[in-house]
Amino acid sequence: MDAFFTLVSQYISLSPESREAFAAILKEMELPKGHVLVKPDSTCRYVYFIEKGLTRTFYYKDGKDVTDWFSAENMFACSIISFLTRTPDRRGIELLEDSVLWAIHHDDLEKLYGQYHDIERFGRLLVSNGIIQVQQRFDDLHFATAAERYHTLMNTHPDFIQRIPLGMIASYLGITQETLSRIRAKH
Repeated sequence: MDAFFTLVSQYISLSPESREAFAAILKEMELPKGHVLVKPDSTCRYVYFIEKGLTRTFYYKDGKDVTDWFSAENMFACSIISFLTRTPDRRGIELLEDSVLWAIHHDDLEKLYGQYHDIERFGRLLVSNGIIQVQQRFDDLHFATAAERYHTLMNTHPDFIQRIPLGMIASYLGITQETLSRIRAKH
């Protein structure tokens, strides 16, 4: 739980009351590699803080498994559209490693937003940061070359190449595994 509050402190300073209220709704989960946190076409009711481990967000298109996001230590995993609208989403979330997560239920979080201004502010800042990350990813997919996308991933998360199967990395980058192999051979 300390890692969670360390991350929160990078955004805001919580009052002792807010910290206590937040701690009361965090539910620790230790789950094995391969566990599916959110099934595709279901409703995501939790946002997950990753203390240890790695997740991927994925969907199926034309019968193919497509990876569109990774989340690792000190990051959150969530099907954000589903979580915020409380409706099913095509995306699923799978654990790529044995993981320790802290789950926050949507309803509990909404209650805290109504009671604690600093927690609500943290949520707003976190969502704003998420919007920036999604826009950067969108821009990379539309304006960067495959090699540039690979280098961006390696610069921001150099450990991913050791932790994630290359087929999933290729899918995330929007390229074939063969193209990824050629890019890696050149660099």
